[in-house]
Amino acid sequence: MKTKNVTLILKKVFLTALIISSYGVIAQENESESTVSKLISKINLSGSIDGYYRSNLGAPNDNTQAPLTSFANQSGFALGMANIILDYEDKKVGFVADLVFGQRGEDAVFNSDGSAQVVNQLYAYWNMSESIKITFGNFNTFLGYEVISPTANFNYSTSYMFSYGPFSHTGVKADFSINEKWSAMLAVMNPTDYTEYNPFDTYIIGAQLGYTSNSGSTYLNFRYGNEGKPEDVDPTFQVDLTTGWNLTRNFYLGANTTYLSTAPQEDGDTSGFYGLALYPQYKTSERFSIGLRGEYFSVYNNGLTDVIGLNTEGDGNVIAATLTGNYNIGNLTLKPEVRLDTTSEDFFINTDREATKSLSSFVLGVTYNF
Repeated sequence: MKTKNVTLILKKVFLTALIISSYGVIAQENESESTVSKLISKINLSGSIDGYYRSNLGAPNDNTQAPLTSFANQSGFALGMANIILDYEDKKVGFVADLVFGQRGEDAVFNSDGSAQVVNQLYAYWNMSESIKITFGNFNTFLGYEVISPTANFNYSTSYMFSYGPFSHTGVKADFSINEKWSAMLAVMNPTDYTEYNPFDTYIIGAQLGYTSNSGSTYLNFRYGNEGKPEDVDPTFQVDLTTGWNLTRNFYLGANTTYLSTAPQEDGDTSGFYGLALYPQYKTSERFSIGLRGEYFSVYNNGLTDVIGLNTEGDGNVIAATLTGNYNIGNLTLKPEVRLDTTSEDFFINTDREATKSLSSFVLGVTYNF
């Protein structure tokens, strides 16, 4: 009887311990699931897709006859890109993984091999305080008015200033919030468009001073440094001003001006380019807006070659006028536009295969963002 009672007691103790441990495992699993759920809830997914149709007016429709600006320069129906963005933000830290697929994405990512071609941005950041933010990794440029994603631009085609400025940088930057309206930024970066590594052991310094209010913003941007080996190229300097203001409830005016110069390696003159663009836009209804991009872009002393026509001294300019409509159907936007590029020297070819100074074209861009 005594042995039997002891056996019963041991069974009860074992069963109780098993039940308690089971509750512990379930509690741990629930806690783990709760932690994962909280983590997932802080990850945001967004992105876009786009494509377009382009046709020359009064010129042959082949890929050699197009404004030599980025992305929208193929003939007929063409694909843009698929853009997927994952971002995570905690109280102090976060990251952004911005991936692109397709022709526009491939054109936007320079000096990449293999799978890295899909990386548009990849960076982590640390909010050191309420006024200081440190970012490390690959991020899109802070210069210029336009950006890589077509959903963030009013016009579907891009300007010359955007196309021949930097697209992205890899390095470290510090953003400073001076007060509610003023901000500043300092950065140390690889040479422009070397987003995966630095083969030259030279670096670019970047800086920005910004002012924002309820009606608009203005940013003054700088970059300086060797874009290659010091024995092969002297430093490049660029200053860029970007601004945009809501002048009325329905009328917006943006502007961008830039100047870039590269010092000669030996005896000679500096070379580079400069330009100015205005972006007036008018909202006619909840669904439709119309806007004009008027750009003047000038190259001096062979600062760029094979982009616009140049004279014997290596100078030339282009005036590009782009009229674009934006018609919104939910997250889908139709962007029909007519563009006229006029160069100072013969650069294009008309339907008779004769050299000419102007090229007109039609583009219908389609974007969807989520």
